[in-house]
Amino acid sequence: PALMPQTPLERHEVRRLCSWFDDKFNSEVTQPILGERVWKKIMRSGYPDSRMVKDGLRAIKEHMDYLASLLESRRWLAGNALSLADFTAAAHFSCLDYISDVDWDRSEMLRDWYATIKSRPAFRSVLADQVPGIQPAPHYAELDFG
Repeated sequence: PALMPQTPLERHEVRRLCSWFDDKFNSEVTQPILGERVWKKIMRSGYPDSRMVKDGLRAIKEHMDYLASLLESRRWLAGNALSLADFTAAAHFSCLDYISDVDWDRSEMLRDWYATIKSRPAFRSVLADQVPGIQPAPHYAELDFG
């Protein structure tokens, strides 16, 4: 299926959310958590800064609440059709889920959305990836969170 909708308003919403994830979510959540917990370990560049990790974990809660509010009135993040915004979001969540830093109990709606994305054939190869020296969360590759 096409990952960009037909109407200009719908395409704008997809682009807005992609940008929101790649800019705001990335700087407030993905980078602080992954940078400290994963990249520092891989690069052997010191110990994680717990303050940055805590800030990222605090921020993810607010972002998850926002996404859950979107899903209250839509089937997918940017509207009623699967789009690039869903895969952009899922890529960020996948990285964080790999190291078990997503509290999926916070939003059943968001957890179900992510489980649906995880079950897509295009996403299966992502779930098979491994980061040398870092074990994935036990539920990471399970389509229904085990």
